[in-house]
Amino acid sequence: MTTSTKKYRTPDGLPVDIAIFTITSHAKPGSYKTLAERKLGVLLVKRSEQSAAYPGYWALPGGFSKETETLAEAAYRELKEETNIGEDVRIEQVKTVYYPGRDPRGWMPSVLYCALVNESLLLGLTADSDADEAQLFDLEDALALPLAFDHNELLRDSLTHIRHQMMTTTIAREFLPKSFTIRELYQIIQTVVPAFEEDIANFKRNLLTTKTRSGLIREVFGADGKPLTTDRNSNRPAQLYEFTTYEPKISIYNSGIF
Repeated sequence: MTTSTKKYRTPDGLPVDIAIFTITSHAKPGSYKTLAERKLGVLLVKRSEQSAAYPGYWALPGGFSKETETLAEAAYRELKEETNIGEDVRIEQVKTVYYPGRDPRGWMPSVLYCALVNESLLLGLTADSDADEAQLFDLEDALALPLAFDHNELLRDSLTHIRHQMMTTTIAREFLPKSFTIRELYQIIQTVVPAFEEDIANFKRNLLTTKTRSGLIREVFGADGKPLTTDRNSNRPAQLYEFTTYEPKISIYNSGIF
């Protein structure tokens, strides 16, 4: 049986948009040892002045997929073409968005991807063939900008996604040295999730003794069997820890059962 496709509308290509977040580190001046300031940043590109829609506006990287590629392949291609960032950045699909009027060019849904990556993966950042500029913005500055299309909303959706990721996976390890202190771990979490506020002592106790989290991190010991400490961020030595390979599965209804 043959089917006529003439009555079906074929789009020019399903668009993809990509939100890339990172945590930047800013050393504090002075001789007193303290943690460097951490900020959450997001990658934006400036649309060409010749763009058919929102010329000169800042936006999330993105563009149209091709008939010969998957959506993920399209997202990586657009990321490379607009920012020179390659496939060593692991992106995840967040949602598909469409509502009438979201794009002045006509009917235009989009598939949103995002990633929270180490700043070292963005060292090659530069505007490539499809964007006038590519820049890493502090999150609060980016949220205050009038972004192209509905990208302010997409940025907030992506932010919700990475905050959930920070609280439910061990992605914090991507921003820490192999051996870290409890305060360093706490700072990474709070940089992404500012609403996370817990007494450091309680945080440490919950992390080490709660049944569903026990085994997530462990103390680091030297060759002599003694606990290793560091004074890199404090004038007082602090115990060092490291992540294990354990990934806890926690249900909000029955602790320990996923």
